[in-house]
Formats: sequence, C-alpha cells, structure tokens
Amino acid sequence: MNHFEWHSDQGELSGPKDKLAREIMGDDHAENYQTPKRSYDNSLEVDQEYIDSLPDLQNGPSSLIQGAQVSIQQVGIHHFRIPLKFAVKDDGEITLETSVTGTVSLEAHKKGINMSRIMRSFYDYKDTVFKLSTIERILEHYKNKLESFDARIMMKISYPILLPSLRSENAGYQYYDITLEGVHTQNGTFQKYMHFDFVYSSACPCSFELSQHAVKYRNQAVVPHSQRSVARVSVQFEGNLWFEDVHAMCLEALKTETQVVVKREDEQAFAELNGSNLKFVEDAVRLLYEELNKNEKVVDFRVIASHQESLHSHDAIAVIAKGIPGGFQAECPREVYNSLIHVPR
Repeated sequence: MNHFEWHSDQGELSGPKDKLAREIMGDDHAENYQTPKRSYDNSLEVDQEYIDSLPDLQNGPSSLIQGAQVSIQQVGIHHFRIPLKFAVKDDGEITLETSVTGTVSLEAHKKGINMSRIMRSFYDYKDTVFKLSTIERILEHYKNKLESFDARIMMKISYPILLPSLRSENAGYQYYDITLEGVHTQNGTFQKYMHFDFVYSSACPCSFELSQHAVKYRNQAVVPHSQRSVARVSVQFEGNLWFEDVHAMCLEALKTETQVVVKREDEQAFAELNGSNLKFVEDAVRLLYEELNKNEKVVDFRVIASHQESLHSHDAIAVIAKGIPGGFQAECPREVYNSLIHVPR
C-alpha cells in the first residue's frame, strides 16, 4: 500500500518534470533509475553475517578523517538519561533520573568512536546500586571497549533529603542538584569528584547594622535585606563520601539553609536564625573552607558562592579553592556564575 500521495509508481518523477530533468541532466542515470521500496521490512532477520556487512564509518581508516589529523581530548555523549539506583546513607536505596555525560579521548589516527558503547555500558549496570566504585568500573569498561587513553563521566541528579522544620513538628523534602564526576586517566589512576549545590539565605551584616541604627535613633521601622543564595561546593575525595555528609558540612558552615515546610513559628525562627548568622559572600566561602578543610576524606575543594542580591540588580560572588598544586583553580567562566540560579527543574 502506498502511503505517500506525492509518490506513485511514476509520481513526481514522471511526465513533464521527468522530461524537463532529462533535458537538463541527460538520460545516463535516469534510464537505470528504479523506485526504492517504501515499506518497512518486518521480515528481515539480522544475523552476525548481515551485521558484519554493514558500513562502519567511525571505525574506518584515517583517510576518512576530515580536517586536521590531530587527537581529540574529549568526545562522547551528553544528557543521556537513565533511571539509576543510588545508595542512601541511612540504609536503603533510591531510584533517580540521571543525566549522563560520558566522554573518552580519541587518537589522531582514528576517525571516531561508537558512542552507543558508552550508553550500553550504563545499561550493563542499570540494576546495580550506584556508588563511586561503580562509576570507576563503568569508566574502565567503556574506556577499554573504545580503546581510549582516558575516560570521563559526569552524572547529574536531583537528590532528596527529608529535613525537619525549625520549630513545628513538620518535615519536607529538600532537593539538591548534585553532579558526580569520575576521571580515568591515561596512567591508570581514578579521580572522583562531587559537585553539590547548597541553597541558603544570606542576611547582609551592613543592612542589619543600618537597620538597628534607624530603629535605635529614629524609631524607624525597617527590614534588613537578605536573599536566596547558592554555594556550589566541589570536592575531590578519597574513600566513600555520602551526599548527606556534604550537606551536613554545608549546613554546619552556613546554618541558614532555605526551608521546605514553614508555619508561623518556623518563619519567626528563620528570621532569628538569619539574625544570628549574618554573612557577606566573603564570609560564606571562608566558613565553607573552614568546614571542608576539617574532613580527612576531602582531598581538594572549591567553593563558588553567589548572593543574588535583593538590594542590587547584580549578584555578589566569591570563589575560594583549597589551593593545592594541580588541583581546583579559582578561575571560573561566566557561564558558571550564570548557572548559580536556583530554579525549578
């Protein structure tokens, strides 16, 4: 059955248009033209012999390379989504949609990679409860399959933690944007990182003091300014570091995490909490530095903080790194600062 009105046995390639085309381009190819079948072949049985006959340009000779014949540092896939199980610190597991970025290096003489192998590597582990050791196995798996010198993986999730309200007997789930990163280097070492976004309130110390001045000397009602703020905490670590551990360090350092379920007594408590923990953006990154530096599992770290000012039409930012040679650097491209906006996913 023909499902295309424009394509019949003769269709658009017949009649006056056929005559005109032949006059322009000649008959050499047109005489041998055969209309291809336009129905899906459900009867085709694919065996290994048939698969071996299929073209495979990505594994073709170096003569097929276009452009400069040079190595490529990273090539692979981005935003491949798959539901994966993650271990929870207090026992148990949780299944989360995971956005995967997977790359490998490519030698100068190779045309390309079979990107589906990266995806298939994940499906081989889809029923496994994921830990950093699992990521190392996956990296080694597809690094070997693709015959690459090194491999890199990033897995982005939104991880829920149930948090109590400040004073009422309520609790609610706070969701954290987390990216797990693993790097399998050419010399065989495995490096693991976690990037954790912590959202908090920052109450301005200067605004607080100015407000107190107006109240004390002029009996003037005032509201000091505070704002929703984001700290992206990146850590390189050894051993096992739970998501909950990084959250606990952030909370201990900054105190004023945004709340989930709030009644009047909780809102009052939050105002008091902010008044007891005033902070500039400079204070925020130093407080996190102090807390992260205590943890023996944390080898290296960087903190990028953005206070999205309610007073100004611009943000206040700060970056601090531990400062070890070859480790995290304080330089940040503009798009990193732009990404520090807490928005619904």
